[in-house]
This record gives sequence, C-alpha cells and structure tokens, in this order.
Amino acid sequence: MITYILIAITCAVSFICFSNRSLFEKLALIPFRVVRNHEWYRIITHGFVHADSMHLLVNMFTFWSFGVYIETLFLSMEFSEGVYLLLYFGGMVVASIGDLIKQKGNPAFISIGASGAVSSVLFTYIFFEPFGKILLFAVLPIPSLLFGVLYLIYCQYMARRAKDNINHYAHFYGAIYGFCFPLLVEPSLINLFLSHF
Repeated sequence: MITYILIAITCAVSFICFSNRSLFEKLALIPFRVVRNHEWYRIITHGFVHADSMHLLVNMFTFWSFGVYIETLFLSMEFSEGVYLLLYFGGMVVASIGDLIKQKGNPAFISIGASGAVSSVLFTYIFFEPFGKILLFAVLPIPSLLFGVLYLIYCQYMARRAKDNINHYAHFYGAIYGFCFPLLVEPSLINLFLSHF
C-alpha cells in the first residue's frame, strides 16, 4: 500500500537527516532559496524531513491512522492510486504556498515535516466520516467534525502567537485542502457529506 511506502521513505530520510545537517538543509523548505535559486523541489522534499524522533512519530502515526483508511476508501470508490498521491503531495504543496509568499525574503526561515500532507489526509477522513470518533488529547473521543473545527481554531490561534517552532499555518492550509479535496475530484460527493446530517 502507498501509505506504508510513504511512511517507510519518510522514516528513512528523516533518520538519515538526524545526523546529516548538510542533507537536512538541502531538503528543507527554505522559501528564500526556493525563490532565489529556483529550488522548487524543496516544496516536496521538506515533507520527508523531521526535526526529531517525536516529530516523526506523531506525523507518521497520524498518517498511518487515517491514511490506510482513506487509501482503501479511494480504491473502493475506483479512484486511481494517483488520486491518493495527489491528496498527499497536494496537501504538502498547498501547505507551503503561504510560506513561499511570506518568507521568500527571509533566508533564516526553515520549515520541515509532513504535517501539511498529514493534515490533508486527516481532513479528508473528516469529510467522509464527520461523526467518526477522533481522540482529543489522545484520550477523549469526540466527533471528527468537532475535532476538525477545534483543530482549525487552534492552528489559527497558535499561528498568531508564533511562540513555538511549529508551522501552524501549514497545518491549517493542508487541512483545508484535505477537506475540499474530495469535491475537487468528484463534486457530487457533497451529497454524501450532507447525507450524514
């Protein structure tokens, strides 16, 4: 399955980069270099690099938790594997656009991690299962749609505070892309979403 392949590649690249700063900087999203040197590949490669083992574990566990379900669902709906890849990598690209615009003049800005892509997969799950259960704080089960709303509010709040090293805007834009993605592929799926209410 594609989900497991992506997890394996991401883990391998991340572990190599933990001890190879040169490769880390070559793959990371640095908008200044993307725009100035036309290093557009960074929009994708940054998603395979993580800050540490915990960052990697959280992203890959979340991706596995929802990615296997979405990949299987897409195949059952006779979507090609390319559609699933478009969801994942499209989320990665969309999550990067804001940084490319806002940080293109800042050579010190670096963004890494698969969070934008993972958020897109999570929110595609929310589209198809708005009343499925997601564990808030890994403990309290709540409807996935409520989790999604709280997640977006949290991302916006934390992004405005800008007190940590987490790219909350990437999470936010990846999530929006993921929720809209099914409608981009098949607009009639809006009826499926509305049928849950």
